[in-house]
Formats: sequence, structure tokens, C-alpha cells
Amino acid sequence: MVVVISYGPAYYNTFIVMSYLVYIAAFGTAAVIFLWLRDARIFFRTGLPGYRKAAYWGVAYGALASLGFQIAWFMQDYEILGLGLILGAIYLQTNRKKEDIWKNEETLDRFLGSVPINRTNKK
Repeated sequence: MVVVISYGPAYYNTFIVMSYLVYIAAFGTAAVIFLWLRDARIFFRTGLPGYRKAAYWGVAYGALASLGFQIAWFMQDYEILGLGLILGAIYLQTNRKKEDIWKNEETLDRFLGSVPINRTNKK
């Protein structure tokens, strides 16, 4: 499937031709950013150091995934490179060691990062 989007006046004759890989890149970038925000939410609710590091590194991994998406979107010849950067960001983000915080919670609670608030350094 190829989607053609024109921009600018008609006399420029400029087109962006996107393949289906751009949609995969957008979904991967959204997944990296979602995982970063979930790790940050868990850190703010629990104060655990493993999730603190994951939230900090999530900024870098989100930037790497965004760079990969920009490469896939604007440089059609290098879509595979952009997807590789996004997959690398997903791998690095999920490979971090974090504390076990869930015991018998449901899947939706784990997906959304719902944990009880029990910060060790309450103010």
C-alpha cells in the first residue's frame, strides 16, 4: 500500500510517497514513548531506583525512536535504518533491570502502570 501526500502549490510537483513501514515506525515510536511514561509514573508512585533509571533513560530512548521515525518519514531510501533505530530503542528500554512490583494484579493494571503509592521518601 502506497499513500501519496502532496504539499505546497501544484506547480512544485512534490510528493511524499509512504510505504506501510512508516505506519510501523509510528506505532513503534508511540510504544517507546508509552513505556517511558509508564516507567515515570511507576517511579513517581513508588520511588524505586530501578524505575528512576528507566524513566531517565526513557528520555534518550524516546529521542532515539523519534529520530528513527523522522528518518523513516522523510528519507524513504533509509526506512529500514529508521526502523532499526526504533527497534534498538525498544530493545534497550525493555532490557533494563527493574524491581518486581506486581504480585497478583490484572493485565490492565500492569499495562497502565497502576501501583499503590508507597514512596519511601515521602515529603
